[in-house]
Amino acid sequence: MDRKEFLSLLGLTVGGGVAISCLGGCTKEDGATPGGNTGGSGGGSLDFTLDLNAAENAVLNNNGGFLVKNGVIVARTTGGVYIAVAAACTHQGTIIQYQGNNSRFFCPNHGSTFSESGSVLNGPASSDLKQYKTELSGKNLRVFA
Repeated sequence: MDRKEFLSLLGLTVGGGVAISCLGGCTKEDGATPGGNTGGSGGGSLDFTLDLNAAENAVLNNNGGFLVKNGVIVARTTGGVYIAVAAACTHQGTIIQYQGNNSRFFCPNHGSTFSESGSVLNGPASSDLKQYKTELSGKNLRVFA
């Protein structure tokens, strides 16, 4: 039996698994389930907008800033481009961080690193992070699948 089947038998969702594995070291977390404010329950239905004028999203006005919303880590690269990938490390579900100076995502749990497009650069993670699209319209940043 693999981990996913085991958690399913226990009645835990992926979001619950992330929350459990995250208890000791998560930061900047605001929701762990993609599609959280859209009424959907999966990555395919993910679609939300961040008001960059709002205080809780202001970190995205700075190159290298990032935040986690609805199970997605949204970052602004050092070049000023907005990017978004799934926030949970594909190794054990720990919430990742964005390291703008290194142009990568980093898992503080076991040290996996991912490119800005979500590709694994260094394990133990062996699967890429799901990448999401971003679209800026004025001061509204849309993140969607």
